[in-house]
Amino acid sequence: MTETRIQDLPGAMSRRDHPTVGVWNRLEGRPRTTDFGRALRVEVRDPLWMLARQWQLGEFRGTDGGSPLTATYSVTASPPGRFRSDTGPDGAPGPAGPLPPDRPLEAVAERRPLPFTFGTEPISFDLRLALGRRWLKLLARSSELRSRRFGERYVELYPIALPDPANPADSARVAHPEVWAATQAVAGRRLDGYLLYLHLKGGGRAADGIDARGQRNELNALGPRLTAWFDDLIDQPSGATPQRPEGDSTWDPRRLEHRFSVSAAVPAGGERVLTAPEYPGGELDWHAFSVTPDATLGSTAPPPAPMNRTVFPSPVRFSGMPLPRWWAVEDGRTNFAAVTPDSTDLARLIFLEFALVYSNDWYQLPCDLPAGTLASIQGLAVTDVFGQRRWITPADRGGDGQNRQHWSMYTLNSLGSPGSPGDQLVDDAGLLLPPGTPKVATGPALEDVVLVRDESANLVWGVEQTVRQATGEGRSGDEAAAETLAFRRRLHPPATPDDPHAPVAYQVMSSVPENWIPFIPVHVPGDNRAVQLQRAAMPSEVDTTPVRPRTTLLREGLDAGCPYFVNEEEVPRSGTRLTVAYNRTRTRTGRVVLWLSVHRTTGRGERSSGLAFDLLTTTSAAEPGT
Repeated sequence: MTETRIQDLPGAMSRRDHPTVGVWNRLEGRPRTTDFGRALRVEVRDPLWMLARQWQLGEFRGTDGGSPLTATYSVTASPPGRFRSDTGPDGAPGPAGPLPPDRPLEAVAERRPLPFTFGTEPISFDLRLALGRRWLKLLARSSELRSRRFGERYVELYPIALPDPANPADSARVAHPEVWAATQAVAGRRLDGYLLYLHLKGGGRAADGIDARGQRNELNALGPRLTAWFDDLIDQPSGATPQRPEGDSTWDPRRLEHRFSVSAAVPAGGERVLTAPEYPGGELDWHAFSVTPDATLGSTAPPPAPMNRTVFPSPVRFSGMPLPRWWAVEDGRTNFAAVTPDSTDLARLIFLEFALVYSNDWYQLPCDLPAGTLASIQGLAVTDVFGQRRWITPADRGGDGQNRQHWSMYTLNSLGSPGSPGDQLVDDAGLLLPPGTPKVATGPALEDVVLVRDESANLVWGVEQTVRQATGEGRSGDEAAAETLAFRRRLHPPATPDDPHAPVAYQVMSSVPENWIPFIPVHVPGDNRAVQLQRAAMPSEVDTTPVRPRTTLLREGLDAGCPYFVNEEEVPRSGTRLTVAYNRTRTRTGRVVLWLSVHRTTGRGERSSGLAFDLLTTTSAAEPGT
């Protein structure tokens, strides 16, 4: 190989004497000039063509209107001050009372009483032990009371009784191994604080039944501290009376929803009553309310003072919005040409018309309002870029100021009154910002019930998927029912059947799991066509006694000897699911609020229980092959 040395490298490269020789010391482009002014000007090569296109698109057409420059509005905001439960006896609303200012509206609307008994059977031993432990702590803070060992005396006076394994009435505490073990561990060793709590709430004194010997006053002074601690621990309905033992609870067991009303003062004087007729629980917002005309909750609050503010309007913007200028480069993530609505798809057609035609005609104004208020706009004036000032009227009114019943957004409707059409727009109804909370922590479900339709059996079943154990925890309804059935079989072992004499046997009906509670259709009193659902009972497989529900949702009225009815329309073909759980949140002041509530959601369709009647079954006397 011969090595060639190039003496004049630049000249050789310019003459291309050696094509294989190259210099690779730069990979970026080299600009031809250092002046970028012309490139940044974005010159228009054909301005006449651009002007012609603008003229064709109507961009030179005048509208005699300027863009809004400033806006001045007057708004009033008044907090709701009155509350009423609309689930009283016979559908009549309960008495109205003041709305607690230190509670979220969800807690006041959803709270339900804490169950401590199912008939005569004690339950909720977790709360019973918590009350007893709190009382023993109060006693331990005093050296004199601790030295006198008053805690042991209270354990003897209010003990946790040990259930009898041979008593069928104690099956809820004996049939389940976990509950039975926990009951054995605390029976006779711990204090049933709920019995002491009932004694104190009933007018008794803490020292009753105790040989205090000079410490009665000190013991009696601790009683109100125990009741105040528990009343503040878990929020429960208030205002319980003999005619209304549930107090101001808003749960309507017949309609399977919450129903309540609140009221707030209005600028014209008086109050405006807002009703939530179908609140399923969970997240409470403004659309759950409707205005109830000519109603009052007895509010005496003064009219709210108006607040005047001047703000700068800003155009409405959204992702994929068409730009007003035809030569602008639009966002390619949204393709309106790919939207193919049908002629009956009105919602999609309205959306497309807004986005393509009127999207750049909307402006938004900032309006900061305190949470938990009923806000109402008293007036709005807009000043445009030409200095003209215009008074803006509501969109649902005509030029003569009359209500035209036009389309409107974020407007509360009216429930209507007897003899008048319902669901109307209300003049200056306002917008309610509920005094709720942004975040609620929900605990595990203590009760989970699904109301489903069974077309084969022509019944509605209340399937208890999760039941509340005596210890206060949730347990699978199938497992709890199987353990209870096994316990009853041990108490009442079935008799040994005789050898069959026939190849087939007649069976009256098949069995159903004991956590399936039937609801049978019955006529509404005084109506030959309307149907309602009434809770019924299935016989047990062991002793043919009626199977009772294990949840407070399906035991409605059972302990009082009253029937339980559910409106038929509340159980559609998709079913209805009800869950009971604790909710915990913090208010704006930092206070912790805890309450027990019911949440209603949609089910998952129909189910079959396998219930059948008049069956022929094959016995051991049948010959092979038959």
